[in-house]
This record gives sequence, C-alpha cells and structure tokens, in this order.
Amino acid sequence: MSTDFHDVRFPLDISAQARGGPERLTDIVVTGSGREQRNARWAQSRRRFEAGYGVKSLAGLAMVVDFFEERRGRLYGFRWRDRADFKSCPPLQDIACTDQAIGTGDGVTRVFPLVKTYGGHFAPYRRRICKPVAETVRIALDGRQVDFTQYDLDAAQGCVRFHDGCVPGKSTLVSAGFLFDVPVRFDTDYLEIDHTAFAAGGIPKIPLIEILNS
Repeated sequence: MSTDFHDVRFPLDISAQARGGPERLTDIVVTGSGREQRNARWAQSRRRFEAGYGVKSLAGLAMVVDFFEERRGRLYGFRWRDRADFKSCPPLQDIACTDQAIGTGDGVTRVFPLVKTYGGHFAPYRRRICKPVAETVRIALDGRQVDFTQYDLDAAQGCVRFHDGCVPGKSTLVSAGFLFDVPVRFDTDYLEIDHTAFAAGGIPKIPLIEILNS
C-alpha cells in the first residue's frame, strides 16, 4: 500500500455528510426443506462510502475535483474519516490507553498490530487498524501507560514496535487507545458533475471503497 497510497485525508467537512458503512459477503444456500446453510466468503468486512451528499457549494465541488485529480481517480488511496467509527472507544467517550487489548507479551515479541474488537459474547471480530492518527496513540502494559520513548509507531501500517529492553514480559497485557482513519480509494474513474444548480454545483455520486491490508 505504501507506493500507491497518499497519506492525506479526504476533506472532513464533506465526509461529515457522507453515507456508508461495513459490508460483508455471505453465501446462503436454501435446501429443498427450507433450511439454510450460510458461509462467509470474506474473513474481513469492507467499508463503502458515498461522499456525494457532502458537496453543497462550488468551493466544495472544486475541492473534490482537485482531490480526485491528484489521486488520479482509482489509482491512489487516501485516508477517510468515518464519523460513525473512528475511535478505539465508544463515540462519546475520550480515548484511553486501555481501550483495546492488542496482544499479550511473551518476552520476545516486540511488534503488536493495532486492532479494534467488535462484540464479545458470541463471535468477536478483531479489525486491523492500519491508519491510526499518530499523535493520538497511547500504549499501556497491564493497564499502565508507557512512555512513547519505549516504542516506535508505524502509522502507515498500524503497528507498535517496542525498543530493546522494553519488550513486554510474559503474560503482560498490551493495550492501546487511538483515533484512526480508513484507507480508501475512489471506486470510479469518472466524476459526474451536476451543473443544473449553477450557483452551488454538485457531484451526485462519489463512491469510495476501503483498501484492505491483507
């Protein structure tokens, strides 16, 4: 993703009025008796967004066209702020270093990917967080926040790497708190601009799709 991704965020004032959310792909086979057999074809969910709703002015229109052209349409990915899901904690809470368990130390492992867990009673889903907001990341060991000098953050891949002498010991709970963006790309190479409302302008459809990091 490094060479085909621009580390820039889509304009927030436009994304705030977008629509979209997670998508999954499930095969459902109905037998002759009416019973169902269900199979998940995707191990991970994939998010889709429609940003066209947020373009309400000529200034916004020009901003989107400029952003689209620099990304060369579908060629380069970028950051997207999902206003419904961009924290390691519930939306109305402040992030804390204990929000998400990201691993358990063994005295050897020093790299821990950032994750966010959804659910918890039946089949919790652990989502890889690949685009954290670097300055917001907080790390804790057994509930105690550690100084940022003890680790490096790879904000491009969403991983924490502990320094020599700071590797979490055996059975040590590693947790994290953070804000994050979704890596996406345009899902079209064509922007259909509506000129009927000349004073405002508009782009009826600006489809975006999440880039999964394997």
